[in-house]
Amino acid sequence: MPKFDWEARSKAGSTQKGVMEAGNAAQVEAQLKRYGFTGITVKEQGKGFNMQLKLPGSGAKKIETKELVVFTRQFATMIDSGLPLVQCLDILSGQQENKTFKEILIKVKESVESGSTFADALSKHPKAFDQLYVNLVAAGEVGGILDTILARLAAYIEKAMKLKKQVKGAMVYPITIMSIAVIVVGVILVFVIPTFAKMFADFGGELPAPTRIVIAMSNFLTKYIVVIIAVLFGIKFAIGKYYNTPGGRKNIDRLALRAPVAGPLIRKVSVAKFTRTLGTMISSGVPIMDGLEIVAKTAGNKIVEEAIYKVRQSISEGKTIAEPLSESGVFPPMVVQMISVGEATGAMDAMLNKIADFYDDEVDDAVGAMTSMMEPLLMVFLGTTVGGLVIAMYLPIFKLAGAVGG
Repeated sequence: MPKFDWEARSKAGSTQKGVMEAGNAAQVEAQLKRYGFTGITVKEQGKGFNMQLKLPGSGAKKIETKELVVFTRQFATMIDSGLPLVQCLDILSGQQENKTFKEILIKVKESVESGSTFADALSKHPKAFDQLYVNLVAAGEVGGILDTILARLAAYIEKAMKLKKQVKGAMVYPITIMSIAVIVVGVILVFVIPTFAKMFADFGGELPAPTRIVIAMSNFLTKYIVVIIAVLFGIKFAIGKYYNTPGGRKNIDRLALRAPVAGPLIRKVSVAKFTRTLGTMISSGVPIMDGLEIVAKTAGNKIVEEAIYKVRQSISEGKTIAEPLSESGVFPPMVVQMISVGEATGAMDAMLNKIADFYDDEVDDAVGAMTSMMEPLLMVFLGTTVGGLVIAMYLPIFKLAGAVGG
């Protein structure tokens, strides 16, 4: 019988690991659930290297968020119109252009036909339908409001996609400018400066200090370019390995939240994501403990994740949500106070969605402000760097022209 490594979170909130013998991974997961574990990850031991020949274009195509939104909206409309679940899946799988998504929908339909619930059928395909999606669908099935839940899910995914695009958009511009600057400076130092240096050597005489500095930089880069590239890749690899350790990820995520420009934006994105996700789940009938478990896993920042798990533990001990949120230092006082009011009045979901709407606008404003601030700074940097190199190399020519004219 094969052995499986497992990792899960106990009722107390601590992470535990172990090894279990079972027929398959599903049996291990079912056994751990009976013991009260959540957030279960199971991996079979001794999996050998599996070499497969992949033909061009034969790889599985990624399921885009937009495709998931369209599917969810169409599904909600069909269910609301009274069409049977299996027929809806049959129609939607038939019109799906993404082959990977089409195969998944066909398998979901087959599972439903064989007696599985819709949520259980979706849970077998975590790459397409995450825990949030599955839990909301399960709540919709139990409450008999699947069409409403699907419409709410589509709206949530659209807003989450918009938030992600805003953050990506804020990073694309500076990364592009910096990449262009590095490439242009590298080309000038490696290919252009040596030509000028040879010409100046033929002229003789002492070169101006800026010119000597630029030529020294060019000689160093030309001589050690392979070493520099290797060091840069080594640093990237080392940071990646360090980030994959629990302590490393926590330290880097803490630094990200404290970063001068990006830190406030990351904090606002985290608050918007937390409140939107938890608000959607509570309003859809998902128990708050299950909701917090899922929200913590999708937080994307270890500091925020730990803060949410502390909230979950606080509720399990009969305490309030607001206190651990306030102690975390991640959530602003206004957010903590609004959540506290929502908890006291029994309108937690409505309050969370209001906070999410507010912080969506805050993220939009922060992205606009950051882009407006960085545009002139990057232009000045690019102009100063390239312009400085050009001027340094033309100084000897100007000096020689002056000497000839004199």
